[in-house]
Amino acid sequence: MSGSDEMAQVLAQLRPETGSSEFFGGDPVRCAVVLGFDGLAVSLTTAQGFSELVWCSPGVSADFEDLQFTLGQGPAWDAAARLTAVSEPELSTVEAGRWPMLLGEAVALGVRAVFCMPLHLGGACLGTVTFQRAAPGPMTARAVLDARILAAAMLAVILDRPPDPQTSATKEGHTQFHRAAVHQATGMISVQANVTLPQALLLLRAYSYRHGRPVADVAADVVARRVHFRELPEPDASGRTKE
Repeated sequence: MSGSDEMAQVLAQLRPETGSSEFFGGDPVRCAVVLGFDGLAVSLTTAQGFSELVWCSPGVSADFEDLQFTLGQGPAWDAAARLTAVSEPELSTVEAGRWPMLLGEAVALGVRAVFCMPLHLGGACLGTVTFQRAAPGPMTARAVLDARILAAAMLAVILDRPPDPQTSATKEGHTQFHRAAVHQATGMISVQANVTLPQALLLLRAYSYRHGRPVADVAADVVARRVHFRELPEPDASGRTKE
């Protein structure tokens, strides 16, 4: 399996430099452009079962990834669950029932086409890479091949350096991860509401969605004790709280 010369250049820079706190090297924007997209986002599954954004293009890609995380639905969730690529060249034609909360928000962000691949080893999904662009349309055959090669290379980098937000930190003593506050807030909510960690994350997501705020912002308020979840009703499987 041989990819394009442009992808070969991306792969040559994919491994981070020795001593770097980054998971991947190179430019994510350039990587996305090689595949015909505006941007990309890579999220990995932590040892605690959470999703952590580790490499992305600024702007829309980061916002779209956070939107998927907040709502608990979208191409990344499907790719991880099914261990297969998800391609939607025109989001406006996707059935509303597939991602009922995501579609309208995605269009508002300016996302029209998405392609997502699971980063998996056998039956274990270690993360996902999601590509997005403002213009609708399918991927070329060459881009699909390049994407598969990229996913394999990313998996190799991940296996060399597995993520652990509970132990990784920068020199300043703060975790380097995009959702570090979310992990901390989830633990606090678990204690406050006397629920499991997965249920605590559902509570956090549900609160964020109801108040129209990013999960990271609400998590920061929880950590700062401006928001608390004491004596809240237990969430059901959909993340809604029981009355």
